[in-house]
Amino acid sequence: MAIRNIRELGDEVLEAVCRPVTKMTPHTLELIGDMFDTMYEANGVGLAAPQVGVLRRICVIDVTGEDPYVLINPEIIMTSGEQTGYEGCLSVPNKTGTVTRPNYVKVKALNKDMEEYILEGTELLARAICHEVDHLDGVMYTTKVEGDLKDMRTMEDED
Repeated sequence: MAIRNIRELGDEVLEAVCRPVTKMTPHTLELIGDMFDTMYEANGVGLAAPQVGVLRRICVIDVTGEDPYVLINPEIIMTSGEQTGYEGCLSVPNKTGTVTRPNYVKVKALNKDMEEYILEGTELLARAICHEVDHLDGVMYTTKVEGDLKDMRTMEDED
C-alpha cells in the first residue's frame, strides 16, 4: 500500500461529481488500501477518492481507529436529528468551521466485495458519512460552514 497526495481546496478535482464503481478490480482494491493508509497517516477519520485525485464513488471512514468502513457508491437513505459542531477536512489543512449535519444517518453502500450493506451512524460517524458523501458529489464542507473558517493552530493557543 502507499500514501497518496491529498488534493487541497482549489484543486478542480474536488469540485467534480464522481462516477459510480461498476466492478471491483485489482486497481480499485489497491486504491482502497492506499486511501486507508493515507487517511491514517494524515490522522483523518474519513477520506474520499477525489481527495486523492480519483473520480470514483468510494470513501473510507474510521472514526474510532478500530472500525474501518469502505463505502462504494454510497447513498444516504435516511437522516434525522441535528448536530452542530466543528468540522475539518484533510483537503483544507489546519482549518475548521461550524457545520450543522444530521445526528443520525443511514447509508446504503457496497463493500469491497461489491456486496450491498446498510451502515447506520450517529454523532461523529453520521457527520463523517455526510462529509465524505458530499465529496463524491463535488461539495466541500467549506460551502456549509456557518460563519468563518478558523485556523486550528490559533484555536489551540486560545484554550
